[in-house]
Amino acid sequence: MGAALALCVIPAKAELREDIAADYPYLEDLYKTFHASPELSFMEVATARRLVAEFDKLGFDITEGVGGTGVVAVMRNGEGPTVTLRADMDGLPVREETGLPYASQMTAPNRFGDVQPTMHACGHDVHMTSLVGAARRLVAMKDQWSGTLILIGQPAEEIGLGAKAMIDDGLFTRFPRPDYVIALHDSASLPAGTIAYTPGYALANVDSIDIYVKGVGGHGAYPQTTKDPVVIASQIVLALQTLVSREVSPLEPAVVTVGAFNAGSKHNIISDEAHLQLTVRSYTDEVREKLITGIQRIARAQAISAGLPEDLYPVIEMEKDYTPSTYNDPQLAYRVSDSLKAAFGADKVIEVDPVMGGEDFSQYSRVEPTIPSFIFWIGAVAPEKVAAAKAGGPPLPSLHSPFFAPEPEPTLKTGVEAMTRAALELFDAK
Repeated sequence: MGAALALCVIPAKAELREDIAADYPYLEDLYKTFHASPELSFMEVATARRLVAEFDKLGFDITEGVGGTGVVAVMRNGEGPTVTLRADMDGLPVREETGLPYASQMTAPNRFGDVQPTMHACGHDVHMTSLVGAARRLVAMKDQWSGTLILIGQPAEEIGLGAKAMIDDGLFTRFPRPDYVIALHDSASLPAGTIAYTPGYALANVDSIDIYVKGVGGHGAYPQTTKDPVVIASQIVLALQTLVSREVSPLEPAVVTVGAFNAGSKHNIISDEAHLQLTVRSYTDEVREKLITGIQRIARAQAISAGLPEDLYPVIEMEKDYTPSTYNDPQLAYRVSDSLKAAFGADKVIEVDPVMGGEDFSQYSRVEPTIPSFIFWIGAVAPEKVAAAKAGGPPLPSLHSPFFAPEPEPTLKTGVEAMTRAALELFDAK
């Protein structure tokens, strides 16, 4: 059950929506500019420059290059809470196939120098435009709130490294430490004009694990002279399924997926190595540790069972910088969602189940002392397309699909209003 509605007086629905509607042509042009010119993780130079220009026009104190290409904009407006609004900036290495007149035609280098097609296939163009739109409204309404507003343009969310890079670069020491951090994310399954939220765990820990299974290669006609890594790796794949089904409580979400199995080069050659690539998902740190140690134990045990010497035991590599689970502070989630229900209607603001995707927004709430944080979803799909898909029609393109194309006007108007109202609620608007 949500917290009681705050007693602050926030602008009437009609008044704020009229202002956002009047501002929409400017925001639509900005959105199309972002959409057509995506940049990859830690390479968001032109994107950051455009955000700086937008924030500078509004009178923010701006710092560039935080955590690489990150932008921090600060506006002090009297005594009161410090509220941070965050948007991620990077695109994905995807070739756009939406057919939109403003579709990305870009190719760009990643941080390793590899030139790749680029697309805002996850809606970060929506996030940035919503942030700018909310900033424009909040500056125009400075006489109605008091406190410190911080805007973050964050790099490298798609590789899970940008938030930590900004924090490590002094985000919470060089700038005012926030009382709250808020973000939104567009949804490829919800109708535009709707908002969804999840109190508590909302998104998962995401670990990438590589298992290099060793063996003794040889001729396929004489398997008795070999130690077949394909068989050993296959046994590892099957045994890994018991981690979720038999070692983790049925009440605790967990995923162990083997996304790739690579071995061998020819029909009649037994190779000397197989390579497994895993994605491992969980919510709590305890379940994460159980899964990781279980993977290590199972891989070693299968090698022992096959009679391999210790120098041929599997080599397990994990990405050090994993994406932690996102925990929405329940009190904050209910406070903001209740204010959004009052503005949009309870039928448009719904509580949804958590998902096993990952988001490095989680890093903002994992510092000590903890900062209450909340990320919510805004629908980005034309309602008629959602209805048609539910009725058995064409399926909806997912996030990261080359065909994903948000419905701009209702999506952006909802994003701007929701982010503006969330900030006003937390500032205890006059």
